[in-house]
Amino acid sequence: MKRLLILEDGTVFEGEGFGAEANVVGEVVFTTSMTGYQETITDQSFNGQIITFTYPMVGNYGVNRDDYESIAPTCKGVIVKEHARLASNWRNQMTLDEFLKRKGIPGIAGIDTRALTKKLRSVGTMKGSIVDPADELEHSFDQLKATVLPTNQVAQVSTVTPYPSPGVGRNVVVIDFGLKHSILRELSRRECNLTVMPYNTDAQTILDLCPDGVMLTNGPGDPKDVPEAIEMIKQIQGKVPIFGICLGHQLFSLANGADTYKMKFGHRGLNHPVREIATGRIDFTSQNHGFAVDEKTIDPDKLMITHVEVNDGTIEGVRHRNYPAFSVQYHPDAAPGPHDGVHLFDEFMEMMDAWKEQA
Repeated sequence: MKRLLILEDGTVFEGEGFGAEANVVGEVVFTTSMTGYQETITDQSFNGQIITFTYPMVGNYGVNRDDYESIAPTCKGVIVKEHARLASNWRNQMTLDEFLKRKGIPGIAGIDTRALTKKLRSVGTMKGSIVDPADELEHSFDQLKATVLPTNQVAQVSTVTPYPSPGVGRNVVVIDFGLKHSILRELSRRECNLTVMPYNTDAQTILDLCPDGVMLTNGPGDPKDVPEAIEMIKQIQGKVPIFGICLGHQLFSLANGADTYKMKFGHRGLNHPVREIATGRIDFTSQNHGFAVDEKTIDPDKLMITHVEVNDGTIEGVRHRNYPAFSVQYHPDAAPGPHDGVHLFDEFMEMMDAWKEQA
């Protein structure tokens, strides 16, 4: 089944369709991950995006029950060079094709993903559409150009109803901006008693739960589209320890006077080197974000820069100078990716314990 990938600049790629037979429009991005396609596709930070995999073959180990980062993925589509129709891993429960069909997500294979990635790197991410060759191409381009991408992405993926993930240890409130299950796994491994709350939960509701700490999770889109979360962070910091990841990091920075900007093509992959300024330690990290904190706007009286990306110098971590609160741009929970940064969850535990002793 032939399918076309069209880009808003007029570029057309022809390939073979797999997965759902839907026509979709989304922001075309690329990830350099060599593995972990199931975790990538089910990561809600890819909400509304068409994911280009730079690794040549995708689908060879199928889809299994253990590697979901969300149950209902909301990416728009999947682009690969070669789609493996057979899955050979012992954990395999269904093929990637079968999984995408069940989730209503179209895929397109046979694309020159190297050429596509080079274009995205030089021009920047752009709108794209997966369509049928039988469709009137001019009409498809008109529809693509007329489509306005949504800005309520966090509202689309956050839980609507609070829910518990019971444990026997520290009480942690998790603010869900589009969380990855691996964040809950890491907190559960440390026996935390978790309460997951919607993205627009107000500060008083959080404080009424008497948490030992608050986790600000990852999520999709522009952090400035979530002003209620920025206001909430302003009101809880100093009253409870905070740990922010990815979008949570950007929101924490905005709450303390910094600004954010949209990157040309973002960081998406598993091999991003990050340097901790205090120690010089280099961690290889899993990342997935299209926005970053602007270093020039950070108030040194409020925030201290703790981590930077080795390749481009972008901000990868900050810590509050007066309150027990810190955040990182990358994913210390990995899934997929290296676990170099997982020690930050232990630092969060130590921060909560120290705060409790002072109280």
